[in-house]
Amino acid sequence: MFRLPQIIQNLFLRVEGFFSVVFNIFWRFTRNFFGFFANLFGFNSSDYFLESNESQSVKQASAKQPIEAKQDAALPETPANSRRRPNTKMDYYLNMARDLKKK
Repeated sequence: MFRLPQIIQNLFLRVEGFFSVVFNIFWRFTRNFFGFFANLFGFNSSDYFLESNESQSVKQASAKQPIEAKQDAALPETPANSRRRPNTKMDYYLNMARDLKKK
């Protein structure tokens, strides 16, 4: 009785593998066929789905207005050399690498 589930599982895997190969070939053919016409008519160019430059010029002109940056002196500056929590294993390996570099 234990062999029957194993036989069914193996049969399913073999059928699934067969269909994946067959449908992959079919899918590749279909993709190449329609991809040829997409290239022919220029549907894959990057600006195909964008609006024309005239309608974008209004958005670009309004976006170019200068924005003033405010500097707050009240914000404390973070020190550049903030020490992280010591990690003894990492320090061990770093020291070992330094010793090897010196030799």
